[in-house]
Amino acid sequence: MKIAIVILNWNGKNLLEKFLPNIVKYSALPNTEVIVADNASTDDSVKFISENFPTVKIIQNTTNGGFAKGYNDALQYVNADIFALVNSDIEVSENWLSPIISTFKNQPNTAIVQPKILAYKNKSFFEYAGAGGGFIDEYGYPFCRGRIFSEIEKDENQFNDEVEIFWASGACFFIRSEVFKQLNGFDEDYFAHQEEIDLCWRAKNLGKTIKYNGASTVYHVGGATLKEESPRKSFLNFRNSLFSLVKNLPAHKLLSVIFIRMLLDGVAGAKFLIELRPIHTLAILRAHFSFYFYAYKMFKKRKLSLANNTYFYTKSIVFQYFIKGKKKFSDL
Repeated sequence: MKIAIVILNWNGKNLLEKFLPNIVKYSALPNTEVIVADNASTDDSVKFISENFPTVKIIQNTTNGGFAKGYNDALQYVNADIFALVNSDIEVSENWLSPIISTFKNQPNTAIVQPKILAYKNKSFFEYAGAGGGFIDEYGYPFCRGRIFSEIEKDENQFNDEVEIFWASGACFFIRSEVFKQLNGFDEDYFAHQEEIDLCWRAKNLGKTIKYNGASTVYHVGGATLKEESPRKSFLNFRNSLFSLVKNLPAHKLLSVIFIRMLLDGVAGAKFLIELRPIHTLAILRAHFSFYFYAYKMFKKRKLSLANNTYFYTKSIVFQYFIKGKKKFSDL
């Protein structure tokens, strides 16, 4: 089984200096190669890699197409059974690959796997982007084992298991190359944010399984809570989540779920106003107008092979968290 560890880079020389040595060191297994896919960087990232890491292959994209297009462009030139898509701000640990490889070898229907993702800046806590595996509620709002909205759990070995999840984090995302190609990769209309949720949902609609394996651990710098996010990130998250609903919901749920979801987004916009963050309210409005513009295009992308009526873990994570006060995954 050939593994290609592909790190997408854009002007990230400082991150490569910090994290690439460990990736190279702890990925020295047979049939495993490390690749940096450079998204048209304007710093000297490529020069730094070529001078300091001769075993690392470099693929240079001609433009910065974001996460989705960046990986789609680069992976056309990668020959492997498993694509390991790893953020440039990920620190890997010793033996991080073996549990993941074992899952793929022993479970032919498992298409995507995520390791445990802890916070690099505070390694006893889970990290926002992925934590102990991702889920969504009926209205498409994402949450994780170990992270609900901005509530982050301490790692007390509660998620050292191997379980089926709904989505795997793009921060450290393993996928069978044949499935990635079958799904035509990430949706480039997303640019960045939540394209991994869409890809996982499309894989599940084909009957594939997504797994979390807590025997493998990585540490992500990340640190993106909603309060720390830029308006651009808010815009992409709200809009792209609506894209995923249109593309993947069972037909009988499509209109009702999207209607309620947009009302809930309105509540979120009002909350931002009360918190004196009107720029994020504006980002939600922009997200909705962009969604209207793209809605028909997204609808044409619907390719459901199976009626996946059990896509959500809980009916409303907003209700569970804000009304019932359930802050931990185990409370749901």
